[in-house]
Amino acid sequence: MGGVSDLEMITLTNDHWRVGLVPENGGSVAFGQARIDGNWIDVLRPTPKDRLGQWWDVASFPLIPWSNRIRHGTLLWEGEAYQLRRWGTDDFAMHGTAVDFPWEVLEQAVDHTSLEFDARGYYGVNFPWDFVSRTEFTLDGPSLTCRMTIENTDDEAFPAGLGHHPYFVRALHSPTGAALGEEALLQVNCEHAYPLTNGMPDGPAGPLPPVADFRTSRALGDALVDHCLTARVGTTVAATIEYPGALTVDIKAGDLLSHVVVFVPVGESYFAVEPVTNANDAFTLHAQGVPDTGVFIIEPGETAATEFALILR
Repeated sequence: MGGVSDLEMITLTNDHWRVGLVPENGGSVAFGQARIDGNWIDVLRPTPKDRLGQWWDVASFPLIPWSNRIRHGTLLWEGEAYQLRRWGTDDFAMHGTAVDFPWEVLEQAVDHTSLEFDARGYYGVNFPWDFVSRTEFTLDGPSLTCRMTIENTDDEAFPAGLGHHPYFVRALHSPTGAALGEEALLQVNCEHAYPLTNGMPDGPAGPLPPVADFRTSRALGDALVDHCLTARVGTTVAATIEYPGALTVDIKAGDLLSHVVVFVPVGESYFAVEPVTNANDAFTLHAQGVPDTGVFIIEPGETAATEFALILR
């Protein structure tokens, strides 16, 4: 990857959204702004200009071919244990591998862009099987839609997952820095969460702990939230973020995106609501016989697809 000043920025724009994409930085999203009273206002956490080459500092990034963490970096599948690279000094592999490489721009228009990552073209891809993934970003009125696909280009079936990792601002601010409305309220249409030990699930999903219970719209609070929720109820809207007095954002998610990761760090100006297919450490849970982890199998030549949308109102 070249220097930050060399990175190509693609900007999508319509009357409601302005979105920046950085294909070379893992197919990531640099910013997502809504038009409010004639001004472009950051809804997604904006990426500092000097951090456009660091995917962990961006507004959103793809989670392919799995979401969140894998315990000890060990992918368990059909009696085999595949050792993956772990994240820094931590004892887990994290956030897939597609974000580690540049993506190719297949199509580009003012309101639509299609990106592709072909794992066969790179050395060191942190996954045992070959695959091709695409993300398509489309603006249509107040909707920003991201369609994600993964194709099995290997000669054997493999397990996989998909997702995206949008960070939202806790409060909206005008170009002059003035607050627009109140801090965000969050509502998530999920009934269950996974029990955690040291941040890792250790059993099937069950009752929501109070800190992660957003079934009724409420403030984010000051406590750390880092939970994977599931058992969506009765709606295609996975979650709703309301900035009282200014804006509401609905997160509409396809059926395959059966899980939602909610991450509220302490003392930060942002939080994450991630539409994903699978539980944290889903491969391990699946190997233990835990049901409904969201792991799906792709046969050679087959493609899995899903999408989510951020809808302004």
